[in-house]
Amino acid sequence: MSVFETILSSDLLLFLLADLIIALAFLSAMRFFTGAIDNIDTIDELAKRDNFAFGISLAGAIFGLGIVLSGAISGEKAATLPIEILGMSLYGLAGLVLIKLGRWIYDRVSLNQLDKNAEIAQRNVAVAIVDACAAIATAIIIRSTLVWAEGLELITFVAIFCGFLIYQTIMLLMTRYREHCYSRGNLGTSMQQAFKDNNIAVALRHGGYLIGVALTVTIASNYIYYDTANLLTTLGSWMLFSFVMLTTFTLLAIIAKKIILNGVNINKEVDLQNNVGIAAMDMAINLSIAFILMALLI
Repeated sequence: MSVFETILSSDLLLFLLADLIIALAFLSAMRFFTGAIDNIDTIDELAKRDNFAFGISLAGAIFGLGIVLSGAISGEKAATLPIEILGMSLYGLAGLVLIKLGRWIYDRVSLNQLDKNAEIAQRNVAVAIVDACAAIATAIIIRSTLVWAEGLELITFVAIFCGFLIYQTIMLLMTRYREHCYSRGNLGTSMQQAFKDNNIAVALRHGGYLIGVALTVTIASNYIYYDTANLLTTLGSWMLFSFVMLTTFTLLAIIAKKIILNGVNINKEVDLQNNVGIAAMDMAINLSIAFILMALLI
């Protein structure tokens, strides 16, 4: 009997359909949820004002939710269809809320020198790119914790939330570090000011780094055993392992850029000349190193 015939002849098809319907419902809800929370008419922004920045920001949120939902679908199916529907719905709702919460934290803490919603309303594409990349990076971490944690107990969602907070902390520290490097190389001007000035190259470079870091941090879920009896120790080990991988990723990315972009002053091209091509190369190298590390260590 073929795999297709096996699916049709079992209850697995019902589980797959239920997961698909719930996933589509949550993806559809993200647009309306974003509009309601931010008090924005999404149709007006997308179709009437043709606000590309808003479209990029919303696309990042929807793609991020899709990443989270893929984590909820992964793994073994529940014992019964009602439990599967409940689990998928709870994980989907948790993902939607955490993505929105992650964006709120990043806006208020990491990007504390600018008003993201106001900038996007003024069609600031650079801010929208950073916002989208932050949402995708957050979603990658949430997906990792969904796959890592097991069950539908309260402790499972506590573990997921703690993993989410760990990455938000890492993302804040990395943003501050990159801001320091940017200011040191640009006579005290700030990276957030570059975002406000709609420097798309700086936004792409930073966004690529955020996603690369997120991909690298997820490697920890394959080495740290999920143990609810020692959750604090487990999460501490996750954070320690994540910083080790973060350091490894950063060093390898620097070496790769020195080789691949030899003879190119990346800081000058990206920060001062808004060279989107060089920024795209920088982003591609970051993501490539992250995927290579994942392939080597997972």
